[in-house]
Amino acid sequence: MKISFRTYLMSGVFLAAGSLTATAQEIAVAQELAVTDSVSVQQTITVTGSRGKPRTVADSAVPIDVLDEATIKDVSFTDTNDVLKTLVPSYTIGREPISDGSTFVRPAALRGLSSDKTLVLVNSKRRHRAALVSIGGSGTQGPDVATIPASALKTVEILRDGAAAQYGSDAIAGVINFILKDSAEGAEITVQGGQYFEGDGEDLLIAGNIGLPLGENGFINISLEGTSAQPTSRGKQWDETTSFDVDAFVAANPDKAYLYGPGGDYDSSNVQIWGQPESEAFRSFVNMGYTLPGGQELYAFANYSNSSADGDFNFRFPGNSVNGPLIRTQDGSTYKFDSLFPAGFTPRFFGNVVDYSTTGGIRGEFTPDFTYDFSARYGKNQINYKLANTVNPSLGDSSPTVFHPGDLISDEVAVAADFVYSYEMGGFASPVDFSFGAEWRDEGYEAVAGDEASYIAGPYALADPWGFCTDTYATTAAGAAVITNGSTLNCANYDTDTDGSGPDIDEDGFAGKDPVYTVNGVGSNGFPGYSPDYSGSLNRDSYGVYAGASADLTDALFVEVAGRFENYSDFGETTNGKIAARWSVTPNINIRGSVGTGFRAPTPGQLATTNVSTRFPAGEPVASGLFPASNPVSQFLGAEELKPEKSTNYSLGATGAFGPLSVTLDLYKIDISDQFYASRSITVTNEIRDQLIAAAVPGADTIGAVQFFQNAFDSSTEGVDLVVTYLADWGATGTTAFTLSSNYNTFSVEKINIDDLFLEEDVYDFENGTPNFRTTFTVSHSIGAYTFLGRANYYGEYSPSQCFTGAAADGYSCPGGLITEDSGSEILFDLEASYAYDDTTKFTIGARNITNEYPYEPDYNNLRETGNGRIYRSDSIVDWQGGFVYLKATKSF
Repeated sequence: MKISFRTYLMSGVFLAAGSLTATAQEIAVAQELAVTDSVSVQQTITVTGSRGKPRTVADSAVPIDVLDEATIKDVSFTDTNDVLKTLVPSYTIGREPISDGSTFVRPAALRGLSSDKTLVLVNSKRRHRAALVSIGGSGTQGPDVATIPASALKTVEILRDGAAAQYGSDAIAGVINFILKDSAEGAEITVQGGQYFEGDGEDLLIAGNIGLPLGENGFINISLEGTSAQPTSRGKQWDETTSFDVDAFVAANPDKAYLYGPGGDYDSSNVQIWGQPESEAFRSFVNMGYTLPGGQELYAFANYSNSSADGDFNFRFPGNSVNGPLIRTQDGSTYKFDSLFPAGFTPRFFGNVVDYSTTGGIRGEFTPDFTYDFSARYGKNQINYKLANTVNPSLGDSSPTVFHPGDLISDEVAVAADFVYSYEMGGFASPVDFSFGAEWRDEGYEAVAGDEASYIAGPYALADPWGFCTDTYATTAAGAAVITNGSTLNCANYDTDTDGSGPDIDEDGFAGKDPVYTVNGVGSNGFPGYSPDYSGSLNRDSYGVYAGASADLTDALFVEVAGRFENYSDFGETTNGKIAARWSVTPNINIRGSVGTGFRAPTPGQLATTNVSTRFPAGEPVASGLFPASNPVSQFLGAEELKPEKSTNYSLGATGAFGPLSVTLDLYKIDISDQFYASRSITVTNEIRDQLIAAAVPGADTIGAVQFFQNAFDSSTEGVDLVVTYLADWGATGTTAFTLSSNYNTFSVEKINIDDLFLEEDVYDFENGTPNFRTTFTVSHSIGAYTFLGRANYYGEYSPSQCFTGAAADGYSCPGGLITEDSGSEILFDLEASYAYDDTTKFTIGARNITNEYPYEPDYNNLRETGNGRIYRSDSIVDWQGGFVYLKATKSF
């Protein structure tokens, strides 16, 4: 398989090359492929960024990127997140294996700010959130863009400016508006297959779109998409850099060698796999509209998405804290999980994400100058978890190995009314567009309890569960009975060298400790289930009203103002405003700028989420609990109730169109107060453990660290966006389109708001942990029936850090000094060639990362962040899967 599929793809290259010669006459008469010049790009009509009437890109007072259908199709990724990442440098997303739910719902960022600070719209209507709250860091809970199939998209409009004064909560970094296809005729089918250069990760896409008339005055457009991706392996075998060396263990235990594969770099037989998870998905969207006899338009659109993925958790080696300890069972015999997993075990985590929504409304005119849009919508996202190949240690030998830890649900319902009134005002170069409206929204979040075995504290969560011994370490009647039946029970052996006198004989006079006193962890190991005490739902409602006005004050000056008031049932009121302007210096040169305030209210999920999972700080496993700020444990540690983030956005830019050349340059600054972030990981002390037990936290006795979300700090994000396009017309030899898109972004923590809970290491990583500079340069050449595309993707340097000595007395500094490491920059190259056989048939062959580059390999001995078989940082936004080759065929009707 590793050779045959790649050979098949390369054979396609030679077949395509042969067709170049064989169909030379066809080329001369084939449909000439259109390439849009820079002027017409600037004249593209957009509906994002202004609540008034649509404007062109050139006329907009704020920076907007418009990705048309052809541009979207030219990207070979099957996940819309990756399509955006490829085309928009300020949009980033990584692959996060072994990261709980983030394996299935990948958190993205725009301008370096987490995805819940970017408002996502579909057909200009707010998109509901995913059920996942990312654990740690920014605790993102934003919409899952992956549920929107790229085959359904007519255009994507990306507003790179704050817009909370127009759209409400979340629009701090910007707005992404997905415009659905609305054709009433035609159909298209796309089939794409590919795999990574390493011979794994086979990827298949089948997508279809059809437009149908709905009576004489309407349309229904349907998009269906199915994808399947096989796993990749980009790690290595556990070795001397981890707490368990597989080769050393096999050498010492040759009788168990057969339990392990050969292992090695990128080997799928490694005890733990780092890479892309195995996944499959079905996604669909329906968009429809109908014009009534009176001119009003009824519209509706809906989606359904069902995706599944699974991947490894961290390896539990023979003799570790789960496998190694002996327990004393009810019949007096001993048992340990090494007998069930003699080679150790790797829990397997499964996620099923189901997403659906529906939106409907009516829009029309009261008068030619007064338009309305009434709408209602509902959306729901649910994640169903499953965990296999693991145990609930507290259940001992009666533990199952497959668990349902629970589900997460996020849903949202809203109704809205939007109006635009155009008024002719003397002295202005255009009518004034007054926009105003209102929205009511109800948001819900629910954690559904898992099966009992996933969270229950079984008998072995306590010492001596069967009452074999007394409080004074004597044998009870029950204990005597099992001894009579041959048990080795010794109640007097209760101690394990507490005074450090030696490893053989303890204070009780015996070596070791009898298994009757062993205490095991609670819950399905790796991801304890949601217990009834930590399940339930949280709802809130809000309403907002907004108003704005925009007009060309002169032929050269356009000004827009906006304001919005919102009231939340749990946070109270907020008011935000914005002013933006565009000045035409010449017919082809514009200066634009804006100032506005914004906010983001913590989501119901962020207010309520609880999670206990295994983390590996500095390479060592720790059961870590994340609790709501309102939880008694969090309150004991100094947590304060969460409040909204508030922002002030500034932007200043210029645009120019000079024949075939177009340039836009925008500088921006985003100041955020009370930014939402997780506290540092706090080591559990006896006092904290007492709080965990009092709060009835499952597995309280085995949790080693806790953290919680807070309004941790004030930050400032500054940067610049540059977009340059140029079209060269070579006459008979075709046309070439050049596009350069760059983003430079810096972060700084201006003020820390939580004493002793946010450390120097956290600040350093926030400011330096991701690349500041990202650029894509694309060249597309068309000649006759052929199109050739090349793209360079540049990622700047970044610098992660580590502190091994804990916080100093000031609760912030790293006493021994931070250890840092520079990543170096990376450039990944993509190549693609397409051939239009006729007006309806197109074949494409291409490769992403054609030089098979990988990001830098961190030094484990320096930061200790790549142990347990990891070679690369798993949170890297630089792709670490290697080169990918693919074939694609498209047929339209």
